[in-house]
This record gives sequence, C-alpha cells and structure tokens, in this order.
Amino acid sequence: MKIFDTAREAIVELDVEQVARIYTCGITPYDAAHMGHAAVYVTFDLLQRQLARQNIVSTCVRNVTDVDDDILRKAREIGANYLDLAAREIAKFDRDMAGLGLARPHSEPRATSAIPEILTMVGDLMDAGFAYQVDGWVYFEVAKAPNFGKVSHLSREMMLELAAERGGNPDDPRKRDSLDFVLWQPSLSDEPFWESRFGPGRPGWHIECSALAMRELGPVVDIHGGGSDLIFPHHECEAAQTEAITGGEFVKHWMHVGMVCLDGVKMSKSLGNLVFVGDLLKHATGEEIRLAILSHHYRSTWDWSDAVLALAKERIARWRASGPGVGGYEEVVAALDYDLDTPTAIAAIERSVAEGKGVWETARLLGLDLEVS
Repeated sequence: MKIFDTAREAIVELDVEQVARIYTCGITPYDAAHMGHAAVYVTFDLLQRQLARQNIVSTCVRNVTDVDDDILRKAREIGANYLDLAAREIAKFDRDMAGLGLARPHSEPRATSAIPEILTMVGDLMDAGFAYQVDGWVYFEVAKAPNFGKVSHLSREMMLELAAERGGNPDDPRKRDSLDFVLWQPSLSDEPFWESRFGPGRPGWHIECSALAMRELGPVVDIHGGGSDLIFPHHECEAAQTEAITGGEFVKHWMHVGMVCLDGVKMSKSLGNLVFVGDLLKHATGEEIRLAILSHHYRSTWDWSDAVLALAKERIARWRASGPGVGGYEEVVAALDYDLDTPTAIAAIERSVAEGKGVWETARLLGLDLEVS
C-alpha cells in the first residue's frame, strides 16, 4: 500500500510491520465536530480498513486536547469548568463519529492525563540544552534543531506568517527567536495549573502530543497525521522536540488531510463557518455523509455544499438497489491501495452499477454497509 508522505513530498510504499502504530491528532473539545473533523477521521478510518484487509492490525491513538487556550477561553465565556465542557463535547463527538461508521480508536488519551510525562519531557529538554526558561515560561530553541522545517519544507517567512495565524505568537519578546515555541507556561488566575520546577503552570500545545504519542506508542510512530493545517506549526514542532529527546526518527510517515471549505473559506471554529456533523445526521444517513466526504481525494481541499450531499444520496440509493455483489472490487482495491484514491474507487463502483452488477460487498471497502435489513 502507498500513501503520500508529507515530509518526503512523494507517494511512497508504507513501511509498517504487522502492527501499525498510528497517531492522529484529535479534537479540542470546546464545540461540536464539523465536516473538517469528519474528513480527517473518516480518512484515517479508511486507512485502517485497508491495512486490516492486508492483515495489518492498527493501534490507533487519537488524543483529546482538553487543556489549551481555546477550551479555557470557551469555558470562561460560558462560566463552565473546562473539564465539564470537555466531557460534554467528547460525548457528542463520539456519537457523531459512530454515526459515520468509524471504529473506535485503540485509545483516546487526554492531555491532562499526561502531565507527569510532559513535565519529564520539558525537564529533559531543559537539561539537554534544547530549551530555556524566562519568567516561568519554557521555550524550545529551534536554533538547536538543525532539521527544523523537514516536515513542512516552508521558508522562514512562511513559518512566521503561519505561526502568527495559528497561535505561535512570534512577537513574544521573551523569545530568543521568533519561531521558538512554548513548552510550559504560567497559568492565568482562573486557569488550571500544575506545580513544576519551572513554577505553577500548564503545558504548551505541541508538547502534549509528543508526550501522549511516546507514552501510548513508543518512541517511533509509523503513521502520524491530521488536517493539513497541523503541518505547521504543530507537527513540525512535535518532530523537533521529540527527536531532540530520542535522538532518532519520530515518525516514519506523515499523512495529512486537505481542508473542507464553505463558500471557498476553510471551515474553522474561529470563523464560525461550520457545518456540524450532528446537524447533518438529522436528515442524512452516516453512509451518505461518509460517501460525500470520500467523493473527494483526502489530500484535496474542497467545498462542502448541499449538492455534494445530494449526489452522495443518489449514489447510495443506486448502489443499494444494485443488490449483493462484488462489482468493481479489484479496481477499488487497487485504487485504495494507491494513496486512498477514493474518487477512482467510486468511479469503478459507478461503472459496475451501470453494468447491472451488485456492489454491496465492494462498497464495504469504503466502510459503507448497504445491505437492506
């Protein structure tokens, strides 16, 4: 099986053993899951299905970022405890993902469960000279990471632009370099805090995933990914700090999913231009929504619309009416094994249906159960 490796900038053969260690960045649970989330997790669900067909077991870890700036800000706005807010949103998220036919991950660890591991990592980075402390803040020094940029391949100018857009605060006067990033920070008076040798505070965003990935999967992850908006700074910083600790390669394959847009603008909680999975499930089946997502290649950026869902509904109805059968099966397998090429796979199923062949068994390769009970 082949996938596009972000760091190598090429479609490559997957290097995995009989158990594939997969880490996909999960939600920050302060609002409901939208179609951007769904596209990422449907893609990784499909990946695991294809690996299973080749008798490869997936140990997939999908974290929950239950302490960071966004969830603390939302909890403050609505007057709720941040962990209560997280619990409510995690329950909704799990329900929505089940509605799309996703298998549960091997584990869903919370960032707050890894504070001891995070503090150990931060301490190790300090002791090894990769980090420095200023007024209770601890920063990773990117100048000490000669391979910084190997995941994203971005220019310094673009890194600075994205860091400013995505919470990296390059203008922080405490930093030695504008691209240095936070490992530990003092908590505000109404925020949770943990005692540490650096003073009471809470973790930075990037260190949470490094600590959870190493705790749950070990020092090397076979496939790590999420939305393409995480390539920089999140995954670039993860790689730098983790490899500074281990001295070896952190991730064999980086895999990223394109953005879902609404009217040409990326869906995001900050902009409020969201289509929520829970709302769609009120008038569409999980199979229809899943097929709407899979009609686009996972690496593409695409626009959600009523027409996209309407076409998926039409296809599901035709495929269901075709009855049991394996029409187009080999073509679909070949397409999915080559970088999860779902548009080509769907075209093969469409041809088989037009030829009068049943496709229920073939559709199961896409995670679709069309059998009429």
